[in-house]
Amino acid sequence: MSLVGQLTRFVAVGVASAAVDYGVYQLLLLAVGMDPHVAKGISFILGTTTAYLLNRRFTFTEAGGGTGRFAGFVALYATTFAINVGVNALALALLPQMPLRTSVAWVIAQACATAINFVMLRTVVFRVPKNAAPKNPAPEA
Repeated sequence: MSLVGQLTRFVAVGVASAAVDYGVYQLLLLAVGMDPHVAKGISFILGTTTAYLLNRRFTFTEAGGGTGRFAGFVALYATTFAINVGVNALALALLPQMPLRTSVAWVIAQACATAINFVMLRTVVFRVPKNAAPKNPAPEA
């Protein structure tokens, strides 16, 4: 799949995953009254699980599966988990008191993690070797 095709699908999957992340975050903050850092951690994990399942199925289909790819995904998302939660905490510390402050912090943290994830998923985790045969080759005529 082309870069544009992957990026388009990645964005669509990202919107769905971000909706899960943000929805859970807001639910935990508003309905449960949870600490924002704990809520962000939980929502990130649920959004990440959604992202892995959908990206594996729809975005990076040519790469194949296996425990190595899953382990790479887990390592990447463990790293971006720390970045995401850290950036969210930093944004909450630096942003002035204002309406939608937690939402703005969430968007900033999500943007950082998303950019890192796409680059690393495409170039490392789901990279297709140059000499690999296409997953679904066209039948010969």
